[in-house]
Amino acid sequence: MTFDQITLFALFAAVFALLLWGRYRYDLVAFSALMVGVVLGVVPKEEAFSGFGHPATLIVALVLVVSAGLVRSGAVFLITRTLVDSSRSLGGHITLMGGIGAVLSAFMNNVAALALLMPVDIQTARKAGRAPALSLMPLSFATILGGMATLIGTPPNIIIAAFREEAVGTPYHMFDFAPVGGITAIAGLVFVALIGWRLIPQRGEAGFAAKDFSPYVAELTVPEDSKLIGKRLSELDPDAEKADVALIGVIRDGKRRYGPARNTVLRAGDALVIEASPNALDEFRTALGLAFSDQTREDLLRADGAGLDLIEVVVQTDARIEGRTAQGIGLAWRRRAVLLGIARQGKRISSQVRKTEVRAGDILLILVPKDQGPEITDWLGCLALAERGLAVTEDSKTWLAIGLFAGAVAAASFGLVYLPVALGLVVVAYVLAKIVPIKELYTHIEWPVVVLLGSMIPLGAALESSGGTELLAGSLVGVTEGLPAWAILTVLMVVTMTLSDVLNNTATTIVAAPVSIQMASALGVSPDPFLMAVAVAASSAYLTPIGHKNNTLILGPGGYRFGDYWRMGLPLEVLVVAVSIPTILVFWPM
Repeated sequence: MTFDQITLFALFAAVFALLLWGRYRYDLVAFSALMVGVVLGVVPKEEAFSGFGHPATLIVALVLVVSAGLVRSGAVFLITRTLVDSSRSLGGHITLMGGIGAVLSAFMNNVAALALLMPVDIQTARKAGRAPALSLMPLSFATILGGMATLIGTPPNIIIAAFREEAVGTPYHMFDFAPVGGITAIAGLVFVALIGWRLIPQRGEAGFAAKDFSPYVAELTVPEDSKLIGKRLSELDPDAEKADVALIGVIRDGKRRYGPARNTVLRAGDALVIEASPNALDEFRTALGLAFSDQTREDLLRADGAGLDLIEVVVQTDARIEGRTAQGIGLAWRRRAVLLGIARQGKRISSQVRKTEVRAGDILLILVPKDQGPEITDWLGCLALAERGLAVTEDSKTWLAIGLFAGAVAAASFGLVYLPVALGLVVVAYVLAKIVPIKELYTHIEWPVVVLLGSMIPLGAALESSGGTELLAGSLVGVTEGLPAWAILTVLMVVTMTLSDVLNNTATTIVAAPVSIQMASALGVSPDPFLMAVAVAASSAYLTPIGHKNNTLILGPGGYRFGDYWRMGLPLEVLVVAVSIPTILVFWPM
């Protein structure tokens, strides 16, 4: 091996090891590797940032904005509110929700599709009196399966199309993935709806319910002779933390001060609004010599006009609060909100929660100022677990949004307009029509994914130009020498699937795609069946909660454990291989 090959293999090994470790976010890992590659001279400096202007990167970013436009216009909930019914049988519900999820994820980001349908699924499960765990994992797997069917359904397909353009001169078009991806998705959905959900362990409902959580939100009055007079409310924080209570705000002259209350200088007669358990409330009251208010509110959470709402959210990967504490991000003083509880893999944490490090997949129960729930949820980078009021535009804009998107898809499918340009025009139209407010335009783009793609593409190109991918391909060809075509594709798919189950599927595709092209070249056959095998395999991460973001999102709401996924995921992956291999050989012969 040459110096460049050794260096690049070492860089990729470090990237994969750090991604598997999970201590540092994937975009930082990838960008750091790119910078090291440039410094060491294995990535040409003039190519260092070429990945950020790559068509694959642009398409991923634009699809996210278009997805947001379809949501804001009400196009998605036009479907779900019409079709979803809690009286259906579990099998029927999974079939319907899985079908809707698969179709949506074929034309929008599959994480966005799950985020839209998850609250609907949870509410339906609660109304039907069953655990959300029975339907959330099937819904997650269905949205992953549906993304296989089109070019824009999932980032691996977009990347594969770009590599195909470099290899043979023309990329895959919008529906070139449908014969293989669509048939495989249908087979997977049938399995999930009929058999798969029966393999899921049942542990009851995760998350919070009113009967499970009963804190006190009460008013304690500052007496005339109190030592607290003249102090700022923030000076009471050490005593509040010691007693495990949360200071929500101050009531003075009948008016609540939740925002600037942290700096309020206390006066006699002020009422402190406090959240705590009964014992903690009494401990805090005694320690500071406070008195009960004449209008104590032990159930302020549920009182009309109380000025507070209770929200339930799930933590996404890369959320602002992931890996940090509520206290550390200043949830109380920045957003006037109080973290009341955490549900993690079916277990509830309700003491010292503000000092507990939050993980991806956790469910958070948060007390927020009235009508501020959506804003605070977005600020945290979390997803709401209940349907909430959407910024839905006029009915005419619902069909305008659908029409613009459908027109772009049709134009790109017939080769009339280059896909990134078609999606770019849709984004411009959405902004001009005020379907997506211009101030929110960039907030819908998942920048860590953009940085990951922009960083990994030059690294992948360097590995290919150095002969590294040819070396890997030669090794795989040597291992499979003498085997029939279906066996070679099976080995390639199994290796790619294994990587995708523990690593980011985007990173997996960037490495596996050029290797598959080199394998086809070494065997003297068409690269199409190999590229299709990588596309399907990279999107098939069903064994763990870390292989795909959708699997991480359902971890807390479903009350799942790490080892629950393979029970349905392993037979599903076997089915995907069994169905896709012959389908590939029929539609994309060697």
